[in-house]
Amino acid sequence: MIADLPYEPLLEILGVFVGAMSGALAAVRKQFDVFGILVLGWAAGLGGGMLRDVLIGAVPPVGISDWRLVVTAVVGALTMYFFHPRLERARRVIVVLDAGALAVFTVVGTIKGLELGTTAMAAVLVGVMTGVGGGVLRDLLTGEVPVVLHHRQLYAVPALLGATLTVFLWEWDALDGATITAAVLLIFVLRVLALRFRLTVPGPWRGFPPR
Repeated sequence: MIADLPYEPLLEILGVFVGAMSGALAAVRKQFDVFGILVLGWAAGLGGGMLRDVLIGAVPPVGISDWRLVVTAVVGALTMYFFHPRLERARRVIVVLDAGALAVFTVVGTIKGLELGTTAMAAVLVGVMTGVGGGVLRDLLTGEVPVVLHHRQLYAVPALLGATLTVFLWEWDALDGATITAAVLLIFVLRVLALRFRLTVPGPWRGFPPR
């Protein structure tokens, strides 16, 4: 099915590059040295794919086996290392690109799970984990609570909807280049709209109001 999307490898490379930049930026802000910046870039760019491969039993994980993606992560981290004064001012652009990475990784992860014979529910979970995994690793390695858990952002929700749509398309035998692109765009647009209009998920329930 992935073969029906001819530019998927380029999208995945772009996703790794942007993810690595976001990880390296977090490391720069924490005053990590160059090795720490490279590690954070690698973790953020490839962490989701590695988590996916561990969950579905694909060995070796992509983060240590696909030299193209490893090199892409290193280049993304080095780009942030050398140009971070300018790139920090372009934070909004990076956040938007990160939404694209979330979208691509979620759909690709979901399809890879389906191709290896997982159940529909497992494929959705694998897709979401692939989409958010790099950001979670980035935050944990910098000593932060993962954004997906505490900032109440619509981050995992778009990924969940996109992964679910991908599974339905697979079950209906309607997964091709156009529908894969539609699933990617759904996640991307929902994430960007959530950022633009500050949409959030509910916080802790505080009970019924007093009568």
